[in-house]
Amino acid sequence: MLKVVVDTDIIVSALLKTQSNPALIISIILQGNCKLCLSEEIFTEFEEVLARHKFKHLDRLKVKELLSTLKKNSLWVVPKISVNDVAKEPSDNAFLECALEARADFLITGNIHHFPVEQFHQIRIVSPVEFLDIITKLNKIS
Repeated sequence: MLKVVVDTDIIVSALLKTQSNPALIISIILQGNCKLCLSEEIFTEFEEVLARHKFKHLDRLKVKELLSTLKKNSLWVVPKISVNDVAKEPSDNAFLECALEARADFLITGNIHHFPVEQFHQIRIVSPVEFLDIITKLNKIS
């Protein structure tokens, strides 16, 4: 099974636009076709970003249910290797640390420009469209 780490923007976009590529990716994860990998730092970021005033219009129950489901069904890791100076935004290095520890196949982000490399160790850094194209070609979902 493919293991993935998703950037916070994927979660936000999925909640904002239910007919979007990020929403499809979250659906694939929730159906069990890919395993989401999480660390405490990433999950805390998800919670903090979604609690921001600019997202107050989101259905709070839907946000809580999604986070709860992701929390229960993900592969949790505690990164042992610190990653510095790879991502343009220092806080984005947490996603690389999690992916590295989990031996994830993909880091999916809508902010591809935040990550100056296409691959970090064994992890491919891809946009939502790229990820969906790849898994379609691999026939990983029906």
